[in-house]
Amino acid sequence: MFTCSLSAEQQRQLAERLTTFLSKYGYLSDSYIIEFFSKDHWHSLPSRWQSVLQDLTPQQVADLLLDPRHGDRRYPSAWPLSLLAFRATAHALAFPRECRRQRGGGGGGGGGEVEPDEFLEKRSQSSMLGHIFRKHVKPKKQHEIRKLGSLVKQLCDRTDCSSVVDVGSGQGHLTRFLSFGFGLSVTAIEADHTLVATASKFDGQLLCSLEKEEQKENCSSLVSVPRHVAGWVNPNASWEAFIKQLSAASLVNESPPTSSGPSKKRPPGSKQVKPPGSHPAQTSSRPGSTEPGSTEPGSTEPGSTEPESTSQRQLTKTEPEKASCARSRGPPDFVLTGLHACGDLSATLLRHFVHCPHVRGITSVACCYMKTTTKEDPDPPGLAAPQLPAADRDRDPDPLEFGYPMSSWVRGLPGHRLSYKAREGACHAVEDYARRLRGGGEALRMHCYRATLETFIAYARPDLRRAGIQTIKKAHLLAFNEYARLGLARVGLPPGLHLDPEQVEAMLKQQNRVVVYFSLALLLAPAVETLVLLDRMIYLQENGVDSQLVPLFDPNVSPRNFVLVAVKPRRL
Repeated sequence: MFTCSLSAEQQRQLAERLTTFLSKYGYLSDSYIIEFFSKDHWHSLPSRWQSVLQDLTPQQVADLLLDPRHGDRRYPSAWPLSLLAFRATAHALAFPRECRRQRGGGGGGGGGEVEPDEFLEKRSQSSMLGHIFRKHVKPKKQHEIRKLGSLVKQLCDRTDCSSVVDVGSGQGHLTRFLSFGFGLSVTAIEADHTLVATASKFDGQLLCSLEKEEQKENCSSLVSVPRHVAGWVNPNASWEAFIKQLSAASLVNESPPTSSGPSKKRPPGSKQVKPPGSHPAQTSSRPGSTEPGSTEPGSTEPGSTEPESTSQRQLTKTEPEKASCARSRGPPDFVLTGLHACGDLSATLLRHFVHCPHVRGITSVACCYMKTTTKEDPDPPGLAAPQLPAADRDRDPDPLEFGYPMSSWVRGLPGHRLSYKAREGACHAVEDYARRLRGGGEALRMHCYRATLETFIAYARPDLRRAGIQTIKKAHLLAFNEYARLGLARVGLPPGLHLDPEQVEAMLKQQNRVVVYFSLALLLAPAVETLVLLDRMIYLQENGVDSQLVPLFDPNVSPRNFVLVAVKPRRL
């Protein structure tokens, strides 16, 4: 069902190697590229590295540094062994970001950059997702909800759960796919009231589309309507408070699907798609069927399960649902999911999974690692934490319960600390930057522009160091003086601030060095992400639960593509 996982001992060994490696090169992962000139980052590199890297073309940087599968490595000069070891170790310690079907085609350096099959017909419309699930949904999200939704369905089948709680549900795209597409009973919780209102509106639009289709075909079907609640999941609250939050409006309690009679048609969004080269007799939409290209006999690749009809779903799951209700007078068992749950929210969901007896399985896709709390940085920039009245605080925060590290093992390793900048860097898209390098062009000048401007800002107003300028439209097409005029105004400095022309020219000539240095730091990003996710796997293992990490999404489409999957051992 999932990719093979590391043993508990292998997990601990890998964490130890990662902390040793990352602490040695912390000067790279902790550095801000906008301070390239003001902090003289280039000369922090070993002198031998400087001499062989400074004249690399952007294409060579992509091929020789960032692409772990590039097979035709032709070096313009002999690289020092320390640089070769740095690159090899960074790639070797990071979890592979491609799924099995994507690997193996890398000989020429362009592997892994092919458009996914589902977008070959139309780049903006997934051919493997029903049209009612594509409305209002961008291609990236279409890819994500199809793959993750099918994986959640597999988890529900495995755990005999028909209920799902989707945390950080946003506009409800995944929620609708799980509810209307698979007939699951879904509760969605989202902190932004505006997004909750939008999700409910989109639900209504989908229901109208279903009614129109049924009228055309003169049939009706059972549909399971999702429930939405606006609420912030407090990372310092207990799992009991979380359940109370969900059930406050009877959100977790089972409710029967809307029914207007049995359906005689295929379910919404369950378009049958034959794998390339398959025979019709080999294609099946049954969960657990084997498709050509499946990784294991008798199993399906995560994300390949087709939605069942909702009417079939109700028939096949009636007995497990009854059994679940009979086991407990409280809420039914459910599967917890979070698609790109930001910062500490992913860590909070894992803690609820471990401690709450009603949560049987979890799929966790994390993002925004820089908003994760640490002992050194308990209140990182951008952290959304509404101030709650004293009466609503369920318990005092445990000083050990930060978003990172979660596990006792990683917490005890020397050098485990990850700075805000290192965690922010782990959110960058390595594949996307490699494509930009191979494409070349004026867009690559932006880091050099910003670093040059930072030098003058820091000199004029040291208190404005690392000030956020925000995006300047098509800045790479502007002359530097025009870019500087707009940028200075953004931080409250006079647009006419004197910029020494000779100093500006000298810095802009070092654009290639800026690109190389940024690429060296970016090379560490997958290793940092691996350590954060590995820490969560070890945390689950310390609490008696095995987990597996699946590179579910195509990293060229969705850079934060790992899903952490775990199922609790069956109760006796």
